[in-house]
Amino acid sequence: MISYQAAVNWLNANQGVLAVAIVVVTGLLGWLSGIFAALRRRPRFKIRLVEGPTFACTFSVGEQFNGFDVHQTGIALYLDITNVGSAPSSIAEIWVGYHWNLIPFSRLWLKYSIGWHWLTHQIVALDDFRAAIGDMVKVYPFLKQINRLSPRNSETYLQVGQSTCGVVYFEQGKSWGGFSPKVRSGSTNVRVKVFDAFGGTHAKTFSVPVVTLHEARKFNPTFGATHAEMDRDAAGATT
Repeated sequence: MISYQAAVNWLNANQGVLAVAIVVVTGLLGWLSGIFAALRRRPRFKIRLVEGPTFACTFSVGEQFNGFDVHQTGIALYLDITNVGSAPSSIAEIWVGYHWNLIPFSRLWLKYSIGWHWLTHQIVALDDFRAAIGDMVKVYPFLKQINRLSPRNSETYLQVGQSTCGVVYFEQGKSWGGFSPKVRSGSTNVRVKVFDAFGGTHAKTFSVPVVTLHEARKFNPTFGATHAEMDRDAAGATT
């Protein structure tokens, strides 16, 4: 066992080595703490719905497939997104998911009625979403496309504490049978998933009203018409 005096003599003889060791250890601890602090700094998006054009709509397209009526589904959401995290980031992508209206206990029921069917690509709305207020018209800003009636870009790069709001629009292609949102008491559940620029995901589930095509087109006269317009353009390009 080393005596007290021997330890004192060794420390006195190796002061330089100890000083260097202390500097190295201190620097290493500082470097590691900096890495951990950086890892803790990340964006966190809080998602909520704002009063306005938020609804789902499934409508017939006047066709049949294998005896089933063909329909389409459109979903509009007026979102408010706030960065409540500790680092700035951009809104990279937005997905919306819903539960299919299928008969229980089939394989597809387990996948899409218990799980979510995701619409992973927003589609361009042909017109702005708006509402008449007396003699005036309120135009709702889009989140990811430019408005026609009030052209401006919504902010999608969010500093810490900053928020942005706007309409996101999804339009599913032609479907049939139970490949549409499950409706209960006039509403359906949708799950919104927002991806930040670092690949992080931020999600929340909402109950939104299900409306008729007539009601949807009070907010947007061409609601549900984007796929049909794209099909006409594609047919015209091949003739």
